[in-house]
Amino acid sequence: MAARWFDVAVAPKPDIAVARHSCGQRRGSGTAAAPSADPSSIGKRTDRPMCDAPRALGNHGGKGEGMYSRYGVRQSPRVYAFAPLLALIGVIALLLAPALVAAQESGDGSIQPTGQAANWAPPSTVYIPETGQTIDGVFLDYWRANEGLTNYGYPITPELKEKGHIVQYYQYARFEYWPEDPAGNVVHLGAIGQELRPHVVLRTAPVVATDKAKTDTSNELAKMARAWLPLDKKTASQKNTDTWRYVVETKHSIQFGFKTLWESTGEADFLGNPLTEEYILSGVTYQVFERGALGWKQGKDPWFVPLGEQLVKRYKLDTAPQAQGDIPTYDEALFIPPDPKPRSGNGEHWIEVNLSAQYMIAWEGDVAVNETYVSTGRPGFDTPVGTFYINTKLESDDMEGVLGGEYYNVPAVPWVMYFTDVGHAIHGTYWHANFGAVMSHGCVNLPMDFAEWLYFWADYGTRVEIHY
Repeated sequence: MAARWFDVAVAPKPDIAVARHSCGQRRGSGTAAAPSADPSSIGKRTDRPMCDAPRALGNHGGKGEGMYSRYGVRQSPRVYAFAPLLALIGVIALLLAPALVAAQESGDGSIQPTGQAANWAPPSTVYIPETGQTIDGVFLDYWRANEGLTNYGYPITPELKEKGHIVQYYQYARFEYWPEDPAGNVVHLGAIGQELRPHVVLRTAPVVATDKAKTDTSNELAKMARAWLPLDKKTASQKNTDTWRYVVETKHSIQFGFKTLWESTGEADFLGNPLTEEYILSGVTYQVFERGALGWKQGKDPWFVPLGEQLVKRYKLDTAPQAQGDIPTYDEALFIPPDPKPRSGNGEHWIEVNLSAQYMIAWEGDVAVNETYVSTGRPGFDTPVGTFYINTKLESDDMEGVLGGEYYNVPAVPWVMYFTDVGHAIHGTYWHANFGAVMSHGCVNLPMDFAEWLYFWADYGTRVEIHY
């Protein structure tokens, strides 16, 4: 077991097996399995990427603000005449109290979330007015969790069925639904770059007797086709430099601005590996990758090529706007839980985390003083169940390591409170707002404002109860 870390500004690099870890989720890769989807599931999915917990509110153990109490009332001479009536009311209240309490309890005797938060749930489908399309279910979760507008653009088709899978085209990508992926990554990025591969690649340009404009175009197209050929052994054996790199997986190279952009966006995890060398069409330099393409022109920075749009035109897919109906227009504010006003009570400060509901309640004795949706460990990185106590508090902590084969490096994680000796913590989360769904490597992710409040409310030794 790793040693405990106490009150250090930056923890030393942890042991791999028990690394203190962040709870963020990096972009998913496009690794594909081979299951198929039922057509009847189109638009009706209820599962979540890397998530086996629904967003509906679940049960919460312990007593809550909604518990009823009996209060003594000192009679005065003015109310003696009404004593029989008051006594009758008191008897009725006593008889009804257990039923009222039971109405707030679940089958196992725990209390449901109280107040405005009890009636709140994020939308499962949103409408995108820019293209007249909707994003639904796990596609919506993946799009939001991975900076969808920046990385993939807007949806440009409804959900479709292709080769046994539900898919949806976006400006720069194609989302594919793989419900039987053994790793639980049910949303894959389609290998749309592969679909641009020419059927035949000539190693030399054909000689065509025609006018110069047509000859130039023909030569450009021939060079584009030859860009798909792998590098020769001599070129591939060159040493990698700061501006040039050979990618052995696909036997192609990447250089200059394309190399910088590819590496800064996650390399193969995002765009995939290069499938071509650079080629020029109409004065623009292009390079195709497994899941996208990059373009560059003199005087401009490299950009993502909207391959999704190109394939939609090639396949002549329907992009007609859909009727919005009562589907809410996308706004990130739709996914922010209500901010309940903190209440106050007397008694022990303790924290309850319901993994089934992805919900946290801060208690003072038997009074719920604050509550919020959270994100806990996804399958394979499960948040531990049991009774724990806060043993370390850090206003900011750098979290880096390898856990379950996944590398993470999240600097300056705010409002950190460790409750185990092997790296599990409650902390603020600035890299996603997908609270109510499992997202982490085992920590309890909180909205930033709630995390700050909880950090100063909870002291060392505060009890943390975690259950399903």
